[in-house]
Amino acid sequence: MSSPSKIAASSSSARGQLFHAAIVGAATLKGKEVAEMLNERNFPAVDVRLLDDDESIGQLEATGDEINFIQSVRAEQFIHMDFTFFAAAAECTRQNWKRARDAGSAIIDLSGALEEEPGATVRSLWLERERGQMWQPELQPAPCIVAHPAAVALALLMLRARKAGAIRSAVATIFEPASEQGQKGMDELHQQTVNLLSFQSLPKEVFDEQVAFNMVARYGQKSQLSLESLEARVRRHYQKIAGADAPQPAVMLLQPPVFHGHAMAIFLEMEHAVDKERLSRVLAGDHVTLAGAEDDSQPSNVNTAGQANILVSLKSDAAWPNGIWLWAAADNLRIAAMTAVECAESMIPTRPLGKIQ
Repeated sequence: MSSPSKIAASSSSARGQLFHAAIVGAATLKGKEVAEMLNERNFPAVDVRLLDDDESIGQLEATGDEINFIQSVRAEQFIHMDFTFFAAAAECTRQNWKRARDAGSAIIDLSGALEEEPGATVRSLWLERERGQMWQPELQPAPCIVAHPAAVALALLMLRARKAGAIRSAVATIFEPASEQGQKGMDELHQQTVNLLSFQSLPKEVFDEQVAFNMVARYGQKSQLSLESLEARVRRHYQKIAGADAPQPAVMLLQPPVFHGHAMAIFLEMEHAVDKERLSRVLAGDHVTLAGAEDDSQPSNVNTAGQANILVSLKSDAAWPNGIWLWAAADNLRIAAMTAVECAESMIPTRPLGKIQ
C-alpha cells in the first residue's frame, strides 16, 4: 500500500502541479543523497536547483536524467522556489534560510541549525505513521527539522518492541559514523588511516582526536564538534518523534573508526520473559528487516549501505531471562534524505497552486 506522502506526491503530479525545489549544500553527502531521493520517489518537481558554497560552484551533479551545474547561494536563487532543502553546514543554513522563507519557500532543514526557531518541528514520517498521527499542514509552515537518523531508528524499534510486552528499562549504545560530519569527517578518517599505516602524523582538524583504529567517547578539546551535544540531539529528537509515552532508553554515543552507517546495540529488559518469536513479529514491517540466525545479510554498516530499511537481529542473554539484545544497523544518509523528501511530500497540500502568491 502506498504511504500517504506518496499518494500526495503522485496525485499532485497527476493534476499537473509541478514544483520548484532547491538544495543548499548540493555538493555535500546529504545534499547528493537528497537529490537522488527526489528522483527515486518521483517528486513532482519541474526543476531542482543545486546551490552550494564557492568551492563547489560549477561542479556538475546529476539530478535524475539531467546534469546540472552547482550555483552560488544568493537571495535571487530562492525566488519561485516551493521547497528548499538545507543540507549544508549549520552556519550556512542560519545565514540563508530566512531568504528562502521570505521568498515563500517551505524549509526542510537537515543541518539541525533551525531547531530553536519559533514553530520549528522535528519530524519523521515513519514515526508519524507508526503513531497514527496526522500532520496538519499550514499555509506557510515553520521550518521542518529532519529528525536525526539514529533517533528515527531507535524510536521505531522501541515503539514496536513495546507491543511485545511492557519494557522495564532500555539501554542503547549508538556508533556514530564519520559521514555524519560530512565529507571533511570522511576525509579525515581516511587520511588518519593512511598516515597511521605509513607512520606519519595524523590530521585532527575535525575530531581533534585519533579516530582511525580507535573508539572514543569524546572528541578533542579543540574540535568544534562534541559527542555530548550530538548525543543530546539524538535524545531530544527521540523524545519529540517517539512521544511522551514512549519508553525512555539510556543512550550513549560513541565514535568508531567507521565511515558510513549507524550501528546500535540496544538492550531491553522486559517485565516478563521474552517471547522472541513475538518480538520478531512486532519489530518486522515497514522500514525494518529482521535477519535470521543463518541469514548472510546480518546487520552491519556494509549490508545497509544504500538501503532505506533498518536491519535488525535478536540475541538472548543467558544472565537475563527477561532481557534481549537488538543489534541494528542503518544507512544514516539514506534515512535522513528519505525523511527530508517525505516531509516535503507532506507539505504539498500547502502549495495547492504550486506557488503561494
